[in-house]
Amino acid sequence: MIKTIEWKALKRVPGKKSEVKQYRRKGYIPVEIYGKGHENAHAYIYWKDLANRPHGNFLINLQIEGEEEPRICILKDIQYNYLGDTPIHADLYEVTFGVELDVEVPVELVGKPIGLEKGGLLEQHLHTITVRTVPRKIPEKIEVDVSKLDVGDVLHVSDITPPEDVRIMTPPEEVVAVVIEPEVEAEATEEEAEENT
Repeated sequence: MIKTIEWKALKRVPGKKSEVKQYRRKGYIPVEIYGKGHENAHAYIYWKDLANRPHGNFLINLQIEGEEEPRICILKDIQYNYLGDTPIHADLYEVTFGVELDVEVPVELVGKPIGLEKGGLLEQHLHTITVRTVPRKIPEKIEVDVSKLDVGDVLHVSDITPPEDVRIMTPPEEVVAVVIEPEVEAEATEEEAEENT
């Protein structure tokens, strides 16, 4: 089952730039909370909560100051400063239990391809895929075994078996990973081609 973490948030009045600067100095960043069938909300979360978030997908039990019930959300997007090292804004998507949604899931390659023993190189083309499922069934990540890939073999999205009650929405023909030929052989082939011309 997907992890659920607890975050607390402070209410925010949109449009007050001076207030945002004050809260940023205190270690908070502004967030937008939205979702189909839910009322939009504006809040602040502590930046360390964001920095210490788990790897992969997770649900957020978000308790906003002044609201009786927590909102169940997923992290939709993070905006960073111009250096790309400090989060300055985040979007949270509020989910409804039992209602399907599309979400990006990390793809993790496991195993050592047999093609590597022959000098091949493993290239991963897709690092995430889109799946459709209910919130409680969202995978933290999808592991894909690449141990049987030989030199020249290609793994497509259609080769991935999703978890139960999860549908893959990424086009099946897209390439996830490939074991390319050894560079030495590729260079030798080029040299032979040049000699024959």
